[in-house]
Amino acid sequence: MSDRFAVLPQYVLPKRALTVMAGQLASARLGGLTTAAIRRFVARYRVNMAEAANPDIASYACFNDFFTRALTPGARPLATADLICPVDGAISQFGAIARDQIFQAKGHTYSTTALVGGDAALAAQFENGHFATLYLSPRDYHRIHMPCAGTLTRMIHVPGDLFSVNPTTARGVPGLFARNERVVCLFESAQGPFVLVLVGATIVGSMATVWHGQVNPPRTGTLRRWDYPPGQVHLPQGQEMGRFLLGSTVVMLFPAGPLQFNPQWAPMRAIQLGEAMAQRSAV
Repeated sequence: MSDRFAVLPQYVLPKRALTVMAGQLASARLGGLTTAAIRRFVARYRVNMAEAANPDIASYACFNDFFTRALTPGARPLATADLICPVDGAISQFGAIARDQIFQAKGHTYSTTALVGGDAALAAQFENGHFATLYLSPRDYHRIHMPCAGTLTRMIHVPGDLFSVNPTTARGVPGLFARNERVVCLFESAQGPFVLVLVGATIVGSMATVWHGQVNPPRTGTLRRWDYPPGQVHLPQGQEMGRFLLGSTVVMLFPAGPLQFNPQWAPMRAIQLGEAMAQRSAV
């Protein structure tokens, strides 16, 4: 079965209604039912609760608390690198931006302008730059951390679809990451600007940042933008910057210039928060 054929049902599924319902269920405090459901989830997806700061499944009042669980201190040591991996998950794609085109999968690219919500001036800062797209599965740790130290300058909530973001859908839905709902975060760093995009998906009830809290819902259907004065929000490398409920995808953009990705990286390779992602100059 071709990937495009496999994803056809997603075009007709009531994705928004399913996501709203999933969000309501994930926040429900149902006592023993919640605990039983979490135990089943842990068993099915082989979640390593030994890494959790709180490994007691029965202590989580709702699925949201479980999905966004913290890790035990020291579980993810930070590599000595200019850019570290910001999440647990798997590599979807990474590499050079071809003028303004980001590689999604064989036969599919999308533009930086579309990804950031139509802001051509913002997208132009990353012309012929570099990108990395990282997929978080349901079993993964769902918090996102800073790949390097950065000062927040802007956040944009871009409304959109809620397709799944699994590898099959990435191969079958054109422009997937630029058509799904997303939160675009623009930072300034010692080496220039970078963008970190949290991409929503079916069943991903909400996305949140540490400086704003829950960004969605609400889902107003219109683009929303927040600008931040210099120095108001500064986050060091490795610090949490946001989180997903369930799994999803992070897309990062970096400007043109010398950048060497970890030579061990390859599409579909498993990755962990804190491992070396890239050096700003060749080594």
